[in-house]
Amino acid sequence: MALLVLPAALVTLVLFGVPMLILLRISLNHFSPTQLMEEALTLENYQRAFADPYYQEVMATTLTVALACTVISLILGFPAAYWLGRMDSRWKSTLTILTLFPLLVGNVVRSAGWMALIGPNGLINAAGRLFGIPPLKMMYTSQAVVVGIVAVVLPFMILTLASVIEGIPRQAEEAASSLGARPFTIFRRILLPQAMPGVAAGTSLVFILCMNAFATPILLGGPRFAMMAPAVYDQFMRGNNWPFGAALAFILLVTTLGITIAVGDFLTRPNRH
Repeated sequence: MALLVLPAALVTLVLFGVPMLILLRISLNHFSPTQLMEEALTLENYQRAFADPYYQEVMATTLTVALACTVISLILGFPAAYWLGRMDSRWKSTLTILTLFPLLVGNVVRSAGWMALIGPNGLINAAGRLFGIPPLKMMYTSQAVVVGIVAVVLPFMILTLASVIEGIPRQAEEAASSLGARPFTIFRRILLPQAMPGVAAGTSLVFILCMNAFATPILLGGPRFAMMAPAVYDQFMRGNNWPFGAALAFILLVTTLGITIAVGDFLTRPNRH
């Protein structure tokens, strides 16, 4: 079994591990306005990232938005995943493809669609003017960013949960129902514990995607709404400060992986006892 996993592990190590080590090495260099960076072994970039109130706020905003989007995606995605996973109709494959269909559209195009819908002169405000409703400020808000990101990651949550729910036998739910158990009790005591691996996988995947969101925060949040991925881009492409940009990227990576592993371990712990 170990030999079967070895090729994929080696590919992952080369394509993921090696660039991360290079990124870590760059983050330890010193920024030079004339030479871009000078080789060094310094933690000044990490000290600046943790000490600067601006980047503290950026990280807090990123965590808040990512957690909110993950929770909303789980709440919205579980009923849809249950319906899809329990479906016996011949339309199941068609509905699965329709769930995947939004993923065929790029995030930039999707965000542009949201801008046309909720912008100051968008479809919603245009319809509101017909009924004398004052224009609503929906663009360049945290709520717009959350809605845009949830629209991106929701299919991942639904499909991940549906694949797990599909493999859960129905007999336990039917037996509990015949014994008089209420639907919520069946969900809490029977379905949810067995679906926890899917919940852990779905929340981990969605949280990672939310933490690294780039186009949606820029287009729907505006220039004043800062998250970590755009902040990393700004340091590399606009500020030409590669060491500090690498430090921000490495902090984002470690934070994302750390929280993902901790949450995944917490969600799957009851199934090991």
